[in-house]
Amino acid sequence: MVEMELLGVQVEMPSQSPLLLLRETGGSQRVLPVVIDTPEAQAIYRGIEQIRVPRPLTHDLMAAILDVLGATLVKVTVTDLRDRTFFAEMEVTIGSDTHTISARPSDAVALAVRADTPIFASESVLDEAGQIIELPADPSDDVDPDELLDEFKQFLDDVQPDDFGPAAEAGEKE
Repeated sequence: MVEMELLGVQVEMPSQSPLLLLRETGGSQRVLPVVIDTPEAQAIYRGIEQIRVPRPLTHDLMAAILDVLGATLVKVTVTDLRDRTFFAEMEVTIGSDTHTISARPSDAVALAVRADTPIFASESVLDEAGQIIELPADPSDDVDPDELLDEFKQFLDDVQPDDFGPAAEAGEKE
């Protein structure tokens, strides 16, 4: 398993499909783009920005249920990629019992954001769908971080789902 960091969600142009973007924290820092649905993209964004709503939405409710039951979300892992569909698992502990729960990556990440839980991906998923974003070789180069961010945003604006291989074309399936 490879530890990932949540870069955020981005709308892919021109299809307007939301992408969940995860990047490995070490190694070659591959980016794992996962096409997700709009409600889950909004839920992840609200979690990142800590936006509170008057009544709990689904992922807020799930986090509250875990808390009330004394359960801990230990980690979230994007485990597999089959037939253009990403799969994830959530590891939850209650007392001394550990449970593994199957989930869509978008739901698992939305909950992980609320529980401040680490996110992982299997090496096989990264090998199949991970993308390497080119960065300058010499960190001492005078490169403006805003310029790098603009280049990455331009990449996201220009990228097509099939650029990520067949897995991104269909997105997540329920």
